[in-house]
Amino acid sequence: MEEKVTTTKKSGKKIAPIILIVVLIIGAAFGIREYIFFRHFETTDDAQVNGDISPVVARVGGYVEKILFKDNQHVNAGDTLVILDDHDYLIKLEQAEANLQAVRAQVGVSQSHVGSMQANVPPAQANVAAIQANLWKINQDYVRYKNLLEGQAITQSQFDAIKAEKEAAEAQLAAAKTQVAAVNKQVGATKEQVVAAKSDIATAQAAVDFARLQLTYTVITASVSGVVSQRNIQIGQLVQPGQDMFAIVHDSSIYVTANFKETKLAEMHVGQPVDIHVDAYPNHSFKGEVESFSGATGAKFSLLPPDNATGNFVKVVQRLPVRIKFDSLSEEWIRRLSPGLSVSVKVKVR
Repeated sequence: MEEKVTTTKKSGKKIAPIILIVVLIIGAAFGIREYIFFRHFETTDDAQVNGDISPVVARVGGYVEKILFKDNQHVNAGDTLVILDDHDYLIKLEQAEANLQAVRAQVGVSQSHVGSMQANVPPAQANVAAIQANLWKINQDYVRYKNLLEGQAITQSQFDAIKAEKEAAEAQLAAAKTQVAAVNKQVGATKEQVVAAKSDIATAQAAVDFARLQLTYTVITASVSGVVSQRNIQIGQLVQPGQDMFAIVHDSSIYVTANFKETKLAEMHVGQPVDIHVDAYPNHSFKGEVESFSGATGAKFSLLPPDNATGNFVKVVQRLPVRIKFDSLSEEWIRRLSPGLSVSVKVKVR
């Protein structure tokens, strides 16, 4: 019995060192493996799938008449999604078009007035020419009568008569010239009215274009291809300009935002390969590469960014958002990788 106990103790003493050596070897192998891994890779699980999300807002107010999509439906750019009641906008367009026609008619009337005024110019100018010819004859007679008066061949009364006739003709000429100037002024004023009326045409045309544009806004289409989500409207609901109606998650803008600690950025740069693991799909691995680095840490974009110049300073390791693009994705994966999904990334730095 004593021999068995002695044998057991000796066996235990031999096994213990062996177990210790095995544990040390395993620990050393694990440590070397981890050292090599972290020497060549930087990792983080503070990451998520991201994508561009376009909010769709109402550009005009109105009652929702039709909704032509279902929640979480995929749509293509240009697809009609919502139709608002357009009766008010049709009436405004008709009013603007009627006003445009009235302004154009007014331009036509003003142009006809210009023609009428211009027709009065030649007679007025002819009248001036006739009076000038008559005045020339009277001036010739006046000179002769003056010479005759000096030779006492005529009486003073006869000379006074020709003088009075001369002065009357001069007054008539001045009045005729004034009339020509007045007619020309009327023509200029009427032309200015035409110019003003034409400017009114431009204003009225702009009002028509604006009314037509407002009418087009009653039909809301998809600006990009993607999945429609977060619908906030119902049929019959009154929407206001600027109101959010739904959002479209873009098809072509799926990427990963990984928040790396500042202590891991020293050897990271754009173009490095990345292994991407999405928590929702643990059996599938994605490939990507570092696309860009944020211009500031996440804390600087927070609602209340830290200010280390005030209060007690406590150093906190900051994280910098790094954008990682997928190398290639099928349409199926583009639709399955919803923004917000948790991700783990491994960046090869060496």
